[in-house]
Amino acid sequence: MKYVQEFRDPKAAKAVLAAIARVADEIGATRDKPVHIMEVCGGHTHAIFRYGLDKLVHEGIEFIHGPGCPVCVLPMSRVDECVELAERPEVIFTTFGDAMRVPGTRKSLLQAKADGADVRMVYSPLDALELARRTPDREVIFFGLGFETTTPSTAFAIQQAAREGLTNFTVFANHITVPPPIKALLDDPHMVLDGFVGPGHVSMVIGTEPYQFIARDYGKPLVVAGFEPLDLLQSVLMVLEQIRDGRAEIENQYARVVPAEGNPASIAAVEDVYEPRPTFAWRGLGEIDASGLRIRETYRTFDAEEKFGIGYGTRGRAVDEPEGCACGLVMTGRIKPPACPQFGKGCTPDMPLGALMVSSEGACAAYWQYGGARAEEPA
Repeated sequence: MKYVQEFRDPKAAKAVLAAIARVADEIGATRDKPVHIMEVCGGHTHAIFRYGLDKLVHEGIEFIHGPGCPVCVLPMSRVDECVELAERPEVIFTTFGDAMRVPGTRKSLLQAKADGADVRMVYSPLDALELARRTPDREVIFFGLGFETTTPSTAFAIQQAAREGLTNFTVFANHITVPPPIKALLDDPHMVLDGFVGPGHVSMVIGTEPYQFIARDYGKPLVVAGFEPLDLLQSVLMVLEQIRDGRAEIENQYARVVPAEGNPASIAAVEDVYEPRPTFAWRGLGEIDASGLRIRETYRTFDAEEKFGIGYGTRGRAVDEPEGCACGLVMTGRIKPPACPQFGKGCTPDMPLGALMVSSEGACAAYWQYGGARAEEPA
């Protein structure tokens, strides 16, 4: 397939929707509750709402929105530490754009910039590296944020900085991994999950093997999916067929992009630069063992936490969510965004309380933009 239109063909979509309905009816004949399918990735959440797939699929299917938005799961204490670093007069703090407006307890990075901090949006850690080369009299910090998708690029930048001997470039590392929070959700007795639509971009890097425990230990199917409408519909059908047949396997719908073994060069770079943290705090999920990454001793001179004495190992303080904010409940799929008492009232894209409303992969942003759920917006 060469053209994106082929992944959005209405005739093909209707055929897959009909197959989904048939299989859902077969499953429904043996149970009295909906099939709960979690799309782990925030990009999939936005695609589902953009194309109205939640309204097109069989009524016996309910999508549960997972914690696959790295900006959203970052606790407010880490945002506070970003602001603290950015406000140092010797620092140029660089970050991806979707992290600029995430609120901390005092302010966001965008507000810190308005107050005089030197905060700059970049498109790649290599942009930050180039900035460090051009401004040797300033400390350039890159906000390393994201799942396995973005971790390799930060690792490559650190390796390059080491080769060049740059002394004014560091990374504030907040990279996290997908399998541990999925395990935490499966261990939660309050979560009812029948299967997963697995992340496509993350799997491009790590492959499919890291998900095997989901099928082996928990008996749940996972299908790695692409991001076009037909990708997602076919993946839902594949999950349903496994449930109907009593199977639990890890399947790869996105095989045109995702190799089973992942990307060896990226995996090697990450293993060279990073090691698992003993624990890492997630918004809504709490502390999860070995779910975050920290910079290895070999590259510790490029670790902003070590250089500036901030973050894990110094305070590790917990910060409560704003009153009435239900980001944690939405992030873990316990409620849908409109059920949050602040949705469209105290929390809007213009005045967000939580990251889920401003992140490009946030569930609240998806409902706001595509879900038509703005009735509660204040006049």
